Amino acid sequence: MTGILKSWPLLLVVVLPYSGAFAAMHLLIWRKKRRSAKRKSPLTTDLLRPAGYTVRQQLEDVKGDMFGWLCLLVISPLIAYSVFLTDAYFIQGKTGPVSIELLGLFVLCFFVYGTFKLWRLAQRREQLSIGLDAEMAVGEELNHLMRFGATVFHDVPAEGFNIDHVVVSPTGVYAVETKGRAKMRRRNGKTEVRVEFDGKALKFPTWTETEPIAQAERQAKWLQRWLSSAVGDAVQVHAVLVLPGWFVERRSLSRVRVLNGREVNSLVRGPASLSDEIAHRIAHQLDQRCRTVPRALTAESS
Repeated sequence: MTGILKSWPLLLVVVLPYSGAFAAMHLLIWRKKRRSAKRKSPLTTDLLRPAGYTVRQQLEDVKGDMFGWLCLLVISPLIAYSVFLTDAYFIQGKTGPVSIELLGLFVLCFFVYGTFKLWRLAQRREQLSIGLDAEMAVGEELNHLMRFGATVFHDVPAEGFNIDHVVVSPTGVYAVETKGRAKMRRRNGKTEVRVEFDGKALKFPTWTETEPIAQAERQAKWLQRWLSSAVGDAVQVHAVLVLPGWFVERRSLSRVRVLNGREVNSLVRGPASLSDEIAHRIAHQLDQRCRTVPRALTAESS
């Protein structure tokens, strides 16, 4: 008990700021809910999902996890020191060398584990950031196709996954998968910019990938089954993989079209294969599926 009385100022310094911040956060949330209950959004429907919507949410989650672990690493020495000063965890109020060593070992292990978690989260954040940039860049290029009569949807939710983009144009329906891959620099300072596609694999300068091809094909098959069922007519969906920023050398034909980000305008070139009536029905089904972004006041009051 004596140790607790001696260390109460330190415990107060550690606990009070975080308790106050926690209480303030919940007070702001409560005020928003109360204010939104008295107002109504001028919009009557939810919004369409923008390009990179899922990746953006994942990135926000990773940033939140990183902030949480950083806070724990910062306050853990203070918490450990306050425990060290109390009598509650030590025999007869005496801080023997074994107790000190155990406490130090615990803090050290926590620091090592927390640092490892932060490192992994930082890697994940970098991957997601590259992926988000790629999806947004391809989304901008695809939006230009609307001038040629195409309808474009982004981040289409499916069964346990999402399709980055879907293009409905007079030439057909395309399920577009986007992959952001960082470029490597050579020793002479030049950047590797070429990727070779042999019909089965993507051969980057220092590595090879096959999963993006299989993923694009799986997603196109799922979309084809779902659209055919939704509109009541057979719908053919073409698989497309886009690698923004890379120059693609196509060595062989494939069921999956691999394009550079600047080559997506080829999706609206060629003879028409969809009637206006079928294209309208397909676009309607996709619109219903992608209109899942809640209005601001609705989200706050729910």
